[in-house]
This record gives sequence, C-alpha cells and structure tokens, in this order.
Amino acid sequence: MSIIFNHDLVRWIGELCAAGAVLGSLYNLTAIVLILRFPRAREAARLFPSVSILRPLHGNEPGLFARLVSLSRQDYPGAIEIICGVQDEEDPAAPAVRLLQATNPAHVELKVDAREYGSNRKVSNLINMQPQARHDVLVVTDSDIVADPQYVSSLVAELDAPNVGAVTCAYHGIPAGGICAHLSALSINTQFLPNVIVAVTLGAARPCFGATIALRRETLAQIGGFHAVADELADDFALGRAVRALGHQVAVSGFTVGHVCFERDFRSFWARQMRAARTIQSIDPIGYLGTIFMHPLPLSVLAAATGVSGWFLLVSAAMVCRLALCSAITRACRLTRQPHWLIPVQDAISFAVFVASFFGTAVEWRGESYKVAADGALTQRRR
Repeated sequence: MSIIFNHDLVRWIGELCAAGAVLGSLYNLTAIVLILRFPRAREAARLFPSVSILRPLHGNEPGLFARLVSLSRQDYPGAIEIICGVQDEEDPAAPAVRLLQATNPAHVELKVDAREYGSNRKVSNLINMQPQARHDVLVVTDSDIVADPQYVSSLVAELDAPNVGAVTCAYHGIPAGGICAHLSALSINTQFLPNVIVAVTLGAARPCFGATIALRRETLAQIGGFHAVADELADDFALGRAVRALGHQVAVSGFTVGHVCFERDFRSFWARQMRAARTIQSIDPIGYLGTIFMHPLPLSVLAAATGVSGWFLLVSAAMVCRLALCSAITRACRLTRQPHWLIPVQDAISFAVFVASFFGTAVEWRGESYKVAADGALTQRRR
C-alpha cells in the first residue's frame, strides 16, 4: 500500500510541476509581447525646478566614483546639488565623494553622521542627510545606480504631471565582473524586470523602487518624512504606499536605470537574492507564493525527473521561452548581450531561493544580520 501511495504521490507532484511549467511558459510568452509593446519614450521637462539628489553610501563599492560622476553630469538647465551621506568618517566611500568635490563643478556635499533612528541604516542615513538639502524636489537614489544625462530631466517632467506625488524607476542589471555578478544581473534582467513590466502594464502591482524615488519636500513632510519608514525592510515600498495614502499617484517611469551588480562570491550573491525574496514576501506573502509558476524551467526539470510523459518537449519549450524572454528584454531595454548559457543556472538558483525563502526570516544587509517581522519591520540580530 505504501509503495502505491508513494508512486501516486510522485505522479501527482510531477503532474503539478508539469502544469506549473506550462503556465510559466505561457506567462513568459505573454511577458515577451508586453515587453516589446512597453512605452519607453521620455517626457520633456517644461519647468526646471532646483533639485537635491540624496545618495546614501556605505563602503567603497567598485565603480562608485564613476557613478557619482554620472550624477554630476546631467543635461538639466536647473540647479542640482548632490548630497552624499555616510555614518562613519572612516567609511571607504568618503574619499570618492571628496574626489568628486575636487574635480567637478556641481555642488556636492558629504554628510557624516552616525545617529540612527531605526533598524534600517539606509533610512537613518537619509534622515541625517535631508537637513542639508536646500531644494524643493528631492531625488533619492541608491549607491549602485548609474544615471544617464537625461535622468533628472525625465524625473522632473513626470513629477510635474497632475496628481503625481512621486516618480520611481525600475532597473536593469549591469555586471561588474565575475560569474556571481553576471548571475545577479541576469536575475534582474530575466526575472525582476520582466515581472515589473507585466505587473505595471496589467495594473497588478503598484511598486516603488529604491533605485530612484523623486518627490517634493512637501509630500515627504506630509507622510512623516523618512522617519516613517525607519524600521522597514521595504522602505521604498512603504514610502510609495504612504504617498498613495495621501491620494497621489506614484508614477513608474518608462525608462530604467542601471543597477551595478558586484557580488564577488556566492555567499554575497545568495544573501542579496534572499533579501530580495524575503522583502517581496513581507510585502505580499500570498502573491509571492503564487509566483511559483514563474519558474517554468526548474518546474519542467522536476516534472521530467518524475517521468511525466512528454517531458523532453516540456523542458525544451520552457528553455526556448526563457531564451526568447531574455532576448526581448535585451532588445526593449537596449541592454548589452546577455549570457544566455547562464540562464539554466540562474533559474535553478532562483527556484532554490524561492523555496528557501519560506524557511526562516533572516536577511543580511550591509554586513549586518536582521530578522524580518510579519509586518515587514526589521530587527537587528545579535551575533
């Protein structure tokens, strides 16, 4: 009886995985169509208010100085100031900011302040930096983001639209070298970014990404400032939710910014992937569980392992859909050629992260370990 039961269980699991793989492949085909039709035209700014760019820093990340320079070389007629913040005078990021101050005409400030207001250190950094900002329009951007010359102008144009309280940007991955960095970038470009485009196009999600958030000083004050999200893991999502609670829209820009991936080893790569997974899970646990079908290639392989009929066709179709999706996002977002041969590896790791994310609540961030509460709040763990 137990042998029959086990055989039936394996067959049931195989059929379930096969159904998930078919659904996932159809989703990939749908995503390809929506990606190729996704509007990417930038709006032209009509007014040019002065802008304060806030960039919290931690450590001398590879290519940091070049990314700071990209902020200082904007094709924008209005005044721009760049405020960088660190929490330690000896932070390795500080020399890059001082070099920018010495070599660029843009107004650049470095704020050093160790005060903390919650478990999210990035937000504490922003709270410390904000008093230095002199202008009405604030642009918050992560340290690993590359800005093109039209970056500020495009954000200001969209922020000027009626009832828009904030503007955000999705991002594409740029590997800084090494196989783990390429895997990280591929994960962004073949999973995160397509899912964002599909969700935004169909109105299935209302995201706000820390890669870029532009809003007015008055709007930030109305939601309680950065203090309101000082304990949130998904501080960007929480900011967007607060802006919408005021009755405003959070516009998702049609252009993407570059997110530089510089993971040097598998441990750091896994930690970043797990933090991203558990961040999404903390925002929408039921919806996150439902994304299991977005892993068609691993599901097809699992189905094949159970001996389902037509397994070769199932695996081949899933692989073709994944390759086609990668080509579509590369073309639509004008990315450099992606390492297609790494897609099966990345998909397998992504599925493993998905499964592992349900077992535990720990995340690592900037060398610190945290526990994620059910409401998305962070609590620092003692080592």
